[in-house]
Amino acid sequence: MSTSRRPLLVGTLIAAIVALVASAAVAIGAIGGPSSGLLGRAGGTGPGGHGFLSGSPRAAPKLPGTVVNVSLTNMGGSMMGSGGPMGLSADHATVPHGTVSFLVSNDGSIDHEMVVLPLAGSQSAGARSVGGEGKVDEAGNLGEASKTNGADTGEGIAPGASGWVTVTLAPGHYELVCNLANHYSAGMNTQLDVT
Repeated sequence: MSTSRRPLLVGTLIAAIVALVASAAVAIGAIGGPSSGLLGRAGGTGPGGHGFLSGSPRAAPKLPGTVVNVSLTNMGGSMMGSGGPMGLSADHATVPHGTVSFLVSNDGSIDHEMVVLPLAGSQSAGARSVGGEGKVDEAGNLGEASKTNGADTGEGIAPGASGWVTVTLAPGHYELVCNLANHYSAGMNTQLDVT
């Protein structure tokens, strides 16, 4: 290649990159711009911070105490409802007693929530009785993250969004559950031990 064609090639390459970036900006604007949550949940910094479906890209505040990142998942699309396999996982199995904050990310395609329940004696996670509405008894509930891009209770965390809750936990065994109809029995529970 002659040296006289290099500037032309470099200029063409730069123009192509500029066109690609401009096309991406137009696509982002077409799906709702920054307010669509394209940046993901919790400002794009939390687990799965790649969601396109969340509401406002409101970042979680600096959460106090030990922070446990929780992921809520389900297989299939929203047309499956709550009939498919689901999961609830935490990045800590054990935490020290005291202040514990849960940053809960909905990596599924339908609404979910996370409720903190104590486990009695030898009770294990996943062994609670499910009632007629497809839910477990929430007696002794210590806290709940079910508000889209907000703290504490709401109507459920939307797909691609996050919620959070801060609680004080004594030493013992706890279960983190999604208690929307039939979600617990579909596998949305895990144990958390507090030392």
